[in-house]
Amino acid sequence: MNYDIVVIGGGPAGLAAAIEAHKTGAKNILVIERDKELGGILQQCIHNGFGLHEFKEELTGPEYAQRFIEQLKEIGIDYKLDTMVLNLTKEKKIQMINTIDGFVELEAKAVVLAMGCRERTRGAIAIPGDRPAGIFTAGAAQRFINMEGYMVGKKVLILGSGDIGLIMARRMTLEGAEVKAVVELLPYSGGLMRNIVQCLDDYDIPLLLSHTIINIKGKERVEAVTIAKVDENRKPISGTEQTFEVDTLLLSVGLIPENELSYKAEIEMDSVTSGPIVNESMETSVEGIFACGNVVHVHDLVDFVSAESRKAGKNAAKYVLNQIVNNDDYIKIKPISGVRYTVPQKIRLENIDKNLEVFFRVGDVFKNVNLIVKDGENPILTLKKPHLAPGEMEKINIPFSLLKDIKNKELTFSIEDKGDLKWLKNWFV
Repeated sequence: MNYDIVVIGGGPAGLAAAIEAHKTGAKNILVIERDKELGGILQQCIHNGFGLHEFKEELTGPEYAQRFIEQLKEIGIDYKLDTMVLNLTKEKKIQMINTIDGFVELEAKAVVLAMGCRERTRGAIAIPGDRPAGIFTAGAAQRFINMEGYMVGKKVLILGSGDIGLIMARRMTLEGAEVKAVVELLPYSGGLMRNIVQCLDDYDIPLLLSHTIINIKGKERVEAVTIAKVDENRKPISGTEQTFEVDTLLLSVGLIPENELSYKAEIEMDSVTSGPIVNESMETSVEGIFACGNVVHVHDLVDFVSAESRKAGKNAAKYVLNQIVNNDDYIKIKPISGVRYTVPQKIRLENIDKNLEVFFRVGDVFKNVNLIVKDGENPILTLKKPHLAPGEMEKINIPFSLLKDIKNKELTFSIEDKGDLKWLKNWFV
């Protein structure tokens, strides 16, 4: 079976990419989703706060997903549910399997990777102590409560201050559980400020920064969790131990992009994002394979996922229609001095129309600084930033007029001190 474009993943990224590819002119499109329904993780996110950028109104996760699902069905784009992709080659050959079609091999002119990400588990962070029941990732607990109707616990401690952990602190409280605290290893929160306010402050749930778990006790079920304050090297400080009697521990300790298929396709990966290195068109190092959403880098807002994925879908269609300039004349974007990464990581000026959109994250909390984009030693753009934090992704648009006369093969992104830089190691303390 042959398709113009195959989109792997039917969550918000895959839906937006497929719809935009069709609007751009691609006709023979297939979306492959391993779950039993489209929408991805949004289906279990019943809280509001979605769609403020995309639709200029506040929606729940299922409502947001439904708008894209309806568009997909109205257009008539093919999709396969409950279907697992087993393999992807750099020649864009796909092997998949489901209970209806069995084992199927596909060929595509272009592929869009939109597999999202998975949660980091207890084993990944090596938490010491017993191994009883009652330890969940925050996302698993969210699915149990919101979709399956199971209450996961009554007395809860949450490790990690990522957005899903903050949201689950509120959700558990609303369901009648007692959330003892949210514990964070770093000296700053990993989530959005709005979630800290709405999910913790509004419910008087403590946020304990620079703390970690040093022991878990329990036989059949979690009985107690001991935490301690950590020093600047993230080592527990003796004498600062606190023990909470709880029956449930939720882990919100990071997300990992689902890139097993990317590795099989021999795509070049970014060691910081754990996602593919992409260019201005959201194309990976393998020609004709594009990527978008959380499979590239973990986003804060689904609205940004949709915007990024539309770009990937549009350019996948343009690739199929031979409307993209393909060459190796790249300008690399190099993050330095406080900037952890950028997306895209490299650009070709020939494929940029009005402006270049760049997402980036910083490595610490900054206040009153300048973000400077330089062509060698020559600054081409300086933006004042009153506040930057690792938990909040930033986005800037660089006009093409500033890029067209670049002399070097490298642009640098940096945070620079103009006299009032403050390193706020204990911003939230």
